[in-house]
Amino acid sequence: MAKGDYIVSLDIGTSKVRAIIGEPAGNGINVIGVGSASGEGIRHGSIVDIDLTVESIREAVDHAERMVGIQIHSAYVGVSGNHIHLQNSHGVVAVSSPDREIGDEDVERVLQQARVVALPPEREIIDVVAKEFVVDGLRGITDPRGMLGVRLEVEAYLITGSRTAIHNVVRCVEKAGIEVANLVLLPLAASTVALSSDERNLGVALVDVGAGATSVSLFERGALVGTSIIPMGGDYVTHDIAICLRTNTAAAEQIKVRHGCALVEAASDNERFKVPRIGSNQEVEYTQYDLATIIEPRMQEIFSLVRKEIEKMGYSNDLPSGFVLHGGLVSMQGAGELAAAELGGPVRIAVPEFLGVRDPSFVNGVGMITYALRSAQRMSHAESVNHMRPVKTGGGVFARLKDWFRDFI
Repeated sequence: MAKGDYIVSLDIGTSKVRAIIGEPAGNGINVIGVGSASGEGIRHGSIVDIDLTVESIREAVDHAERMVGIQIHSAYVGVSGNHIHLQNSHGVVAVSSPDREIGDEDVERVLQQARVVALPPEREIIDVVAKEFVVDGLRGITDPRGMLGVRLEVEAYLITGSRTAIHNVVRCVEKAGIEVANLVLLPLAASTVALSSDERNLGVALVDVGAGATSVSLFERGALVGTSIIPMGGDYVTHDIAICLRTNTAAAEQIKVRHGCALVEAASDNERFKVPRIGSNQEVEYTQYDLATIIEPRMQEIFSLVRKEIEKMGYSNDLPSGFVLHGGLVSMQGAGELAAAELGGPVRIAVPEFLGVRDPSFVNGVGMITYALRSAQRMSHAESVNHMRPVKTGGGVFARLKDWFRDFI
């Protein structure tokens, strides 16, 4: 396979680092390689040890490379966290074409104009996302290309993040020998595979229940309108199991994955398993029902915090499409039913429809590939998708980060 015929995503999570290789296929993608490694050096979604994180990235990338038989040179990298902020912005330009037809260049110029805002020195623009375009006063336009007009405007929001947090992520990826093609906001990426257009337009909450943290993102009228992070996730459930059953963390995680049930009323007394006691060679037998009595209260707390976070954003009763969940923890038996009871609305668990990644924990990684492909198609409309190379525009985040790093290091 020639270089440039594939797209790679890198999802650096608390419990796992995943590298996914996809290739364009018509209007979609095919997932052709997956690699994963334990997320050493990451706590609650933040990098706390550079060297351990680099090793995890190398291991995940190596697994993916060996599966497909290629060498990965660059990847799209996901970012999220409480340091991410959304800021409204506005851009306006004159249409440059003599025949007044709006083209790709005009769209790119108006988006670049929307980037021109004053930011604190510790903030960095990750991306700019158009909510709507306005052509000569006509609003509600999603794609103005091909239309005739004199004045092109865009109502957009800037995605900004902490320079330090972004620097640490990029530094780890580059130390692992991988070039950062671009940074992608994980909720936006996940929405491309987890949400339908109707859900995004009517109003929906996308909830990613990860190991170290839970992210809550709200979409309305086709756009991301808010995002927040709750510093609690699957690791808290594992910790509860380890304490209550007096076992080590590794055994508790294994028990949670194999026998976990989020609802006490759905748990079985007949499903039994043995747990090694910490500090001794003894093993004690428990049932799935016993395990569910530990898991359910913590899961209830997580979903209760999700509901309160959505209420803070002012959307408690304004989500016609309800809640879409993804992340490793929601694949647990009974998680969807418990979430529906706690959140008080319809709940759906998102699963990618690709071989090898049919699991809620792969939504972010697959979403990044889909998001990167769509972005490249918009920015390189005239190029063939089968020969797409990673997008690196002069005003892109990677170029700006490079300039900043020369002053920072």
